[in-house]
Amino acid sequence: MNNFLFVAAENDALANCKAGGMGDVVRDVPRHIAERGDKVHVVVPSYSRLHHNGSFRTRLNFMLRGIRYTAELYEVIPKKEFNNIHHYVIHHPEIEAGDIAHIYHNDPTEPFYTDAIKYFIFCTAVAEGIKKGAFGKLDIVHLHDWHTSLLLLLRHYDATYKSLKQTRFVYSIHNLAIQGIRPFEGNYSSVRNWFPELALDYDKLKDYRYQDCINLMAVGIRFADAVHTVSPSYKEDVLLPSTPPEFIGGEGLEKDLIAADNEGRLHGILNGCNYKNIRVAEKNVLYKNTLTAIFKWLQEESKKYKSDFLAHTGEKILPFLDNPPAFVCSSVARLTVQKFYFFKRSPDALIAILKELEAVNGILMILGTGAPEYEELFRKVSYEHHNFIFINGQSEDVIDSIYLESDLYFMPSLFEPCGISQMLAMRNGHPCLVHHTGGLKDTVEHLKTGFGFDGDTYDEKIKNMISGLKEALDIYSNDKKTWKTLQQNAKKVRFTWKKFVDEYYTAMYALHN
Repeated sequence: MNNFLFVAAENDALANCKAGGMGDVVRDVPRHIAERGDKVHVVVPSYSRLHHNGSFRTRLNFMLRGIRYTAELYEVIPKKEFNNIHHYVIHHPEIEAGDIAHIYHNDPTEPFYTDAIKYFIFCTAVAEGIKKGAFGKLDIVHLHDWHTSLLLLLRHYDATYKSLKQTRFVYSIHNLAIQGIRPFEGNYSSVRNWFPELALDYDKLKDYRYQDCINLMAVGIRFADAVHTVSPSYKEDVLLPSTPPEFIGGEGLEKDLIAADNEGRLHGILNGCNYKNIRVAEKNVLYKNTLTAIFKWLQEESKKYKSDFLAHTGEKILPFLDNPPAFVCSSVARLTVQKFYFFKRSPDALIAILKELEAVNGILMILGTGAPEYEELFRKVSYEHHNFIFINGQSEDVIDSIYLESDLYFMPSLFEPCGISQMLAMRNGHPCLVHHTGGLKDTVEHLKTGFGFDGDTYDEKIKNMISGLKEALDIYSNDKKTWKTLQQNAKKVRFTWKKFVDEYYTAMYALHN
């Protein structure tokens, strides 16, 4: 029996511990490893809340900033229990919940300032837990994104944790654009402040653009025994330099990724989708669930600043209870540059899409929260266009209903390492309209399971995005047979975790199947 430890910032196996697709992966992969008879431990930060009702396991004592720190390890009960999987959280008062999904902090004036501090504490506590044997004798430690790469720094430079070198460490890149860059020195949230005793080689840790800073994403790529991108096409993309907005590639780290590839350490393996043990949604309650969520949000103090807009959204949806639209095009995503850059830079394209939908009595429904400038844009468009429904909140019931009841799922991502939303929509038999980039290229086939658009220039991409929607609406309205085939093909495709975890074992974990 092999013994695994997954270390991440998110874990959707726990209630209220997810902000994005990483949470899905950290939920699903351990289940498939456990089905093989291997054992998995999963540890995430407590964020000052997830340890409540947990079972205390041990205290973890370590040095940071030249002083003694003590964190607590709790075993917690997941949403669904599976044999051979144990879920843990690490609690320390300075590992606080942020304003993004009660996980990450948004520090607009000094990015990663607060998050770096809490993940410095978290990673050091995990290193101490591994050394202490809190998770047993480990064969594989699987790290996820920059939040966990500090474990590799400690493994490499801190003699206290030299025992970690006996274990294989693999590193998954979920979003290369978010790199965890912090100063080496001269800042409370600097590496030198937190690890004053370590003899660090700044040349091996530095960011190429900001050479007085550490790049924690780069640390993961440079020091892991294996590096993983979450789709084959994204692996090919990141080996090339970015030329935004036409192409998003290695984001300044292509040199490191090429080196990892040449050393046989870089693997592009698609994320899977969960097809069992899923939360079953009720049909035909999309608008009812949305109104219920809006009424709930209106009672929350934290949402008072947008209560007028939430009431406006409820008022738009109310008529749909008796007279639903004929066509629903939808998108569920965090409101970021990655997901909606095309609409932010080209609002006219969004308006053009709404006009095309209006011609077939259709609506565009977008659910999400995120960057203020994107929320403001979508609120403005919602006030001006009756068939744009912007659900400015997060509700699992509404999200499930959107995936179940949409006619066309829309992902105009500027770049997409893998994407899970398109798989969830296809799981329910809904064609997707996607920008053919990264994992979207690997999962949606144009005119077979959905619609893809691309272009050599930004203007071409925008033109082709609108043309792609027109093509989808034309088939939906005038060629029901082809539309039904698209739906059936989308539902038939299976991105099963079993297949991809097989690849994990041989390529990343270097274990026999």
